[in-house]
Amino acid sequence: MQKDTQIIGIRAIIEAIKAGTTIDKVFIQKNTQGELMSSLLKLLKQHSINFSYVPVEKLNKLSQGNHQGAVATISPISFVALEQLVEEVLWKKENPLFLILDQLSDTGNFGAIIRTASCTGVDGIIIQKHGAAPVNATTVKTSAGAVFKIPICKVDHIKDAVFYFQSSGIQIIAATEKAKQTIYEHDLKPGVALIMGSEEKGINPSVLKLVDTAVKLPILGEIESLNVSVACGAMLYEIVRQRL
Repeated sequence: MQKDTQIIGIRAIIEAIKAGTTIDKVFIQKNTQGELMSSLLKLLKQHSINFSYVPVEKLNKLSQGNHQGAVATISPISFVALEQLVEEVLWKKENPLFLILDQLSDTGNFGAIIRTASCTGVDGIIIQKHGAAPVNATTVKTSAGAVFKIPICKVDHIKDAVFYFQSSGIQIIAATEKAKQTIYEHDLKPGVALIMGSEEKGINPSVLKLVDTAVKLPILGEIESLNVSVACGAMLYEIVRQRL
């Protein structure tokens, strides 16, 4: 059984995966067992599809009860391979601009960031396969349709993207309040991959150790931090300002 953005039922999800459907995430009922479920789990791991175990109430809400222990959400877009994206962009321009989102899980912020990224000429957005905000109806709405206009890549680990960008001659800049310099003090004219973290966790410490530069925005009031989509917009527009 399939809805507009869902595939409901274990067997239906298995067939969809085999058919090459772009699945964003699979929700599996806790403690569900059986041969068919084992086959589904094997396929999910083989194809690196994001999945999580949830209470039956979650599945009932998604499917009105007739789910047989599993519901999949379908991505409205096709994701691009990182290597393909970087190669194509570097062929066209010398100073590309990429955006890496580490541990960002809120769909509203994700959509708002995609919208700003499109307005500021970002050449591609990179997210991790597991734990990242899904590309769903909320993302599409808050992005004002920009999600269909900008390439998005999924990688197994953010570190993979960092290493690949660095090997391609693109500097990695992390946005973090732990930075000693503001973004206004750094030269952003060469090729840049900007990393933004989630509001709750920030950027993974193991990723921060790999970056070329860390920058921050000055905070002048009593509130200690900005919404991540607002901070991302301010930083992207500083890159645009320097390049104009």
